[in-house]
Amino acid sequence: MSTVKRERGRSWLVRASTRAFYREGKRVEGYSFLDWVHGYVYARWPYLYIGVGTGEHPLSRLLAPVVALFSRLFWADMPEDGAEAGPGVAFADSYHGKVMPVESAKRLVSVGHAIELRDLEQVIPYSQARDIVLQDPDHIVVLDCPCRSARTDPCLPLDVCLIVGEPFASFVAEHHASRSRWITQQEAVEIIEAEHERGHVQHAFFKDAMLGRYYAICNCCSCCCGAMQAWRGDTPMLASSGYVSQVESTLCRGCGDCAQACPFDAISMRDERSVVDADACMGCGVCVDRCEQGALSLVRDPSKGEPLEIAELLEAAAQSQDSPESATSSVR
Repeated sequence: MSTVKRERGRSWLVRASTRAFYREGKRVEGYSFLDWVHGYVYARWPYLYIGVGTGEHPLSRLLAPVVALFSRLFWADMPEDGAEAGPGVAFADSYHGKVMPVESAKRLVSVGHAIELRDLEQVIPYSQARDIVLQDPDHIVVLDCPCRSARTDPCLPLDVCLIVGEPFASFVAEHHASRSRWITQQEAVEIIEAEHERGHVQHAFFKDAMLGRYYAICNCCSCCCGAMQAWRGDTPMLASSGYVSQVESTLCRGCGDCAQACPFDAISMRDERSVVDADACMGCGVCVDRCEQGALSLVRDPSKGEPLEIAELLEAAAQSQDSPESATSSVR
């Protein structure tokens, strides 16, 4: 068979977005074929992958041995001291979200040009996936949320997961045509705003198998989200926004709206005033817009890490480009 015929055969058997995902993977240093297979399985069958991971899929019990084997292959990392890492910690390292206040999330889906930010260890405190590499950032697909879809009585609407940039957006659009659609950056902003109004949290998601990069913004409700469920179970899948909520007690009327709205159960009422548990607060800002008195605000907390503020990160990267001792972040 000629080379041309073989290439035509591959094109017919393998979708264009799959080939693009594979080609991009070959350009990523340290990204193995096994990593690519993992990424393909995750992106190709996210409803099964996440449904089994959360225990909500009907096949969860049957597939438990397969999941255990999969976990040992991909997430059984060894800490530096030689002790074996727990599966939850290793999984969180490879697949995690960064909490973002709503304005930061809107800016991230409004980027106007290709960017490359590497090794953001001060922003994304995980050892494996912490790069922001946006190719065609205006290519955005909204996907029915796999976490919500796995629930018997999910929060609505379902179409709230934003897949951003290539090769991810085209892969999802081509493989999940009935559950996704192309949207503009302005439509993405409107989805984020609507979900924030519903009291849901914006997370930028990163995954090692997705080329070690940021690939999505998910709008998460505490009742359906698998990552928030894991967080409540002491699996550290979420990084704080870098902010904490602060109460101006002279303005607080003790209505309790903020405590009821907090997705992380970080606010309680004491002596008819709101009290924030700074350790539990993830800095999402949901409470701030729930307070009609303006008694709450987000303030920077250095102990919570650096915020994912895309404009500031790009500016810092641009300033460090010419320095031989600069961080490895870059912009193009």
